[in-house]
This record gives sequence, structure tokens and C-alpha cells, in this order.
Amino acid sequence: MKIISTSQMRLDKYLTEYFVTSAEPLSRTKIQTLIRTGFISVNNQQVSSNYQLQINDEIEVNTPEISANQELVGQVMDLKIMYQDDDLMIIDKPNGLVVHPAPGHYENTLVNGLLGLDVNWSTVSGELRPGIVHRIDRQTTGLLVVAKNDFTHQHLQKQIQNKTLHRRYRALVHGVISENRAKINAPIGRSSFDRKKMAVTGQNSKPAVTNILVIERFSDYTYIECELETGRTHQIRVHLQYINHPVYGDPTYGYLSDKKEPFGQYLHAYELELVHPRTGKIIKITSELPLEFSEKLASLREKE
Repeated sequence: MKIISTSQMRLDKYLTEYFVTSAEPLSRTKIQTLIRTGFISVNNQQVSSNYQLQINDEIEVNTPEISANQELVGQVMDLKIMYQDDDLMIIDKPNGLVVHPAPGHYENTLVNGLLGLDVNWSTVSGELRPGIVHRIDRQTTGLLVVAKNDFTHQHLQKQIQNKTLHRRYRALVHGVISENRAKINAPIGRSSFDRKKMAVTGQNSKPAVTNILVIERFSDYTYIECELETGRTHQIRVHLQYINHPVYGDPTYGYLSDKKEPFGQYLHAYELELVHPRTGKIIKITSELPLEFSEKLASLREKE
């Protein structure tokens, strides 16, 4: 599989972050082994794990596992399309749907559903991620935009970098947040205790900023809006855990009791606002809360 680098960083770190939200992430140790044994190259050259990538470098990942499965198959899915034109599509993702395939998991992802449509998708993010401009976690519901051509894809990426593409989320969190508004400015990197998790850390981290607006308070919970200024892996979930108000139902960053919540994390990407790459017009799409989320809020209101 081919991956086009979109940032400047160490090769092993870049690939670890690239695969972290996959159904079956590749560990940094595994990636370093693949680099050392020649299964990963950059611009057709063998390099070391600490090779410093440049933007638009071509990374080739070629393992027996990937080679045997790299041809993705389109699948018919009942995707909820909120908006589309010749350049882009905005989809309302349900709970439990993985966004893109990964080694060992090549079916039943959003990408398979996209390939099941009669559409040509952008190629910027590589063979396993056609059209994918940004991601949301498996149990996070709501909106994401996909690109039908490379021009649109690159333009949308620049909007994310320039903070002109606005992504707003709704979340139910543990505890009562006292401030009406808050800004969490804390760098995020891989946890030194659990390499499958992210954490607020000063080591090998990237700047991360999340803005919070309180919508409604309950006795033991707070219903909030979150807007991303940056787009780090698991950013909202990590930041809310950091301020001791983890997302209700989050099996990874929440309380032990959250693992028993059948719906999963109560985090919904409810609004996308972007500038259309070709027309310059503002597109603003909102998504209703999932039924389980709405029913949970109604239940909390009844108890107040």
C-alpha cells in the first residue's frame, strides 16, 4: 500500500499515528521491525525508523499480510448522506462503524461502503483511505466529510490546518463542569503507560486545543459542546479525561463502569462547517443526536 505523507516527522512515529485509529493498529515496535527488514520504504529507498519525512513523501508499506489483502472490496451499505455534490460528500456515521481498513481488517468499514458507491474518490490519503480527509472514532457518531477528487481533498486539509473547517461535537461527561466556557490547551502524544492510548504529555507530543461550552448541567453529569482547533487522535476524549470529566460510556478513557455501557461513548460529531473548495460558499451541516443519546438526556432531565 502507498501512503503520501502530510506532515514532517519521524517515519515510525508517522506510521504509528496513521494506523492508530485502524481496526487493528500497528504498534510502533511492529512498524520499526517492518522498516528494519525492508518492508517499508520512502520514495523507493530503504530508510531507518528515524528518517525525517517531508510533506508528499511516498511511503510504501508492503508486508505479506497487506499484499495478500490490499485489494479493497466495495460493499453495499445504508450510508446516511447529509450532503453531496461533484466534489465532496458529508456522511452521518453510526456508532460502531470503523472509518477505514487496516492490515487484517479489510471489510465492513466506511471505506468499503464508499467503494460500494459509483464514485471516484481522492487518492491523497493512500490506497486504504480513498476519500478520507479526517476521521472519527469507531464509537463516535456523526459527521465527516469525504473528498471525490484530490483538489478538494487538499483544499479541505488546508482548511483543517488553517482552522477554517469547523468541527463541533456534543458530549455527555461525568461530573459537573463549573465554568460556562473553557479552553483546554494541552499537548497530546502516545501514553508512556499504554502504547495503544493517547495522553496529555510533554514527550513526543503535538499541540492540541479543545474549546468547551456548557449546554446543560445535571446532578452528576454535564452536557457540553466541544469544538476542535486541532485534530489529534482521540483529542476530545483525552482532553476531557485530563480535566477529570471523561466522556460518559468511554471504554478507554472513562471510568471502569463505562465499559458496561452498551451504547459506548456519548460523543457525537453534530456540526460541520466548511468553505466549498470550488465555489467558495459556506456549507454548514448539522446532525441529530442518536436516539440512545437523546433518551439518556431525557432520562437525566426526569431525575432532576
